[in-house]
Amino acid sequence: MEHALQVSILKELMQQLDEGKNIDAGVQYKMPTSSYICPDMAAKEWDSFFQNHPQLIGLSGDLPEPQSFITTDDFGTPILATRDRDGKFHAFLNACRHRGVRVASQPRGRKNLFTCPFHSWSYSGAGELVAIPNEDHFGPVDKSCNGLIELPSIEHNGLLWVHPQPDGDLNIDELLGSLTSEIASHKLGELMHAGGTSIDMNLNWKLANDTFGETYHFQKLHKNTLGQIFYGNNLHFKEFGRHHRFVTASRGIDAMREQPEADWDISRGTFVLYYLFPNIQLVVNSASCTLIKIYPARDNPGRSITQISFYYSQAMIELANAAEANEDIAKVTPDNVYDPDSQADAVQTLAASLEVFSSTIEQEDYVMGEFQQKSAENGLLKEVIFGRNEPALHHFHNSFRGALGLESLEQSD
Repeated sequence: MEHALQVSILKELMQQLDEGKNIDAGVQYKMPTSSYICPDMAAKEWDSFFQNHPQLIGLSGDLPEPQSFITTDDFGTPILATRDRDGKFHAFLNACRHRGVRVASQPRGRKNLFTCPFHSWSYSGAGELVAIPNEDHFGPVDKSCNGLIELPSIEHNGLLWVHPQPDGDLNIDELLGSLTSEIASHKLGELMHAGGTSIDMNLNWKLANDTFGETYHFQKLHKNTLGQIFYGNNLHFKEFGRHHRFVTASRGIDAMREQPEADWDISRGTFVLYYLFPNIQLVVNSASCTLIKIYPARDNPGRSITQISFYYSQAMIELANAAEANEDIAKVTPDNVYDPDSQADAVQTLAASLEVFSSTIEQEDYVMGEFQQKSAENGLLKEVIFGRNEPALHHFHNSFRGALGLESLEQSD
């Protein structure tokens, strides 16, 4: 992110904190709770957003070297993603051309050959069918046209994109629009995969996304967790078509008031989140990234699965490895000011990431989401209200409604 933009955002948040005012969208909206429970809407969402829309499956660091691979089956199409011997990224339907059995079952690893466990048909990392056992018994097979079914894929600015349909359109400049250059500025391709977790709970996938759409709740729900680090109830927000940028202040922003603007670093005083339509929350800073992918459970509007992956710079990982051997700082507590060059913060960042998503997202935010889901399913509560200080929720819900050809949310009286 350009430094001038960082300074502008930081000044905006400082002003909100000084005046005790949050962002003001100037309007409230009513949201029908049927959106969280309607089977017909869920079916349309599945088809439009997860079977016929480009999917972000990971970062370049998920495929760190030639012959590395990952698998995923989060959006109804089993995917085998590879980096072939020449370093090129591919995505395939994870299905043998003989009888459809998956040729890779591990979530990630390194292989030069993918062999079907059923009859041992084997494929290269470029998807080529290279071996058929007992081919003289089986009969002739044209290997040149029976490789793994390849799906449109592209590696762009450190992000791995796949389209679930072989004839699907995958145009990243069209998909991300004016956000493309800003994503590029974060140099996500330099980060390494460091681990991840998943959350499977009884709330609609849009309720899970709503968790990342406002800071109004930080000093209420999270007063003993994230509320100790982030101020809450302040927000910089900007739309990029169906995507948006969302930035809120941490207590580290206070230290910048005593520093020259030339030294301001948005990573030290905020967290920066990008929502990428339809289901991605991407949290970035100068030395790490958290990729949050939120999926509906097919045929069950009341359940969703959130896949979280953590990525760190090589320098951060080396600092953490060195620090773990130092008993004086191997165990640290959260610091209000994040320093990407600090050994203690390196350990804290790596060690705390899973805990944050367990204690804060899973045990606090998503529990609230499960309560909301039950209220929606009861049927007596017909609508909820999105406030003037919740523009990201306005944008998210109006974006998916527009994509489905539905009317925008109704303004609240």
